Amino acid sequence: MNISGATALVTGANRGIGLHLAAQLVERGAKVYATARRPESIDLDGVEILGLDITDPGGVAAAAQAAGDVDLLVNNAGIGGAALLGDLAGVRATMDVNFWGTLSMVRAFAPVLARNGGGAIVNIASSASWFVFPGSSAYAVSKAAVWSMSSALRQELAGQGTLVTSVHLGAADTDMMKGYDVPKMPPADVARAALDGVEAGAFEVVVDEFTAMVKASLSKDPREFDRQFQQFLNPAKPR
Repeated sequence: MNISGATALVTGANRGIGLHLAAQLVERGAKVYATARRPESIDLDGVEILGLDITDPGGVAAAAQAAGDVDLLVNNAGIGGAALLGDLAGVRATMDVNFWGTLSMVRAFAPVLARNGGGAIVNIASSASWFVFPGSSAYAVSKAAVWSMSSALRQELAGQGTLVTSVHLGAADTDMMKGYDVPKMPPADVARAALDGVEAGAFEVVVDEFTAMVKASLSKDPREFDRQFQQFLNPAKPR
């Protein structure tokens, strides 16, 4: 997909990776709808700002009607999550935003993309699609669902010519990761890799070395990954 001349909508565009996605789309020559639950929190020139809570069906339908020229949907909005055996309301909220909200956006915008030639959908997933970071199991489950959903949607939307790309990354230097003492990459680098992947027609974008290690571990004994994970978090310790 050629981003120059495209019309994109980015969810969660008020900060972090979403903000950089919207900014870089503008730089690459796209028309951009930047959305957030609090539209006044978006501080970015060159975009059309829309208020949008992706868990609100009425709001999602209104966004699809207002942005009827979109041919690139970027599902970035998401929240962190606690442990599955912790607060059940928190688990449900995580799934409501990260899975159901993302699916709601795709269902609303798939006909829009079809009318506009097919276009592309980008789902911001995570390395947590393939492993669980301690204390964030609900988040991992939701992102595993986003990965699987992306694969399913790629098949279901192939007939209308819509590319579906899932983006997987480790820790980025965003508000969501403030409480974690792990190596973090600049969110601008994540946005750049995601958009490069769309232009290359990639099905999956694996942004960083850690995420590549996580994905490669899926065919191996999970105990070996656990050893590698501990080494990654504590590189000074002997093997």
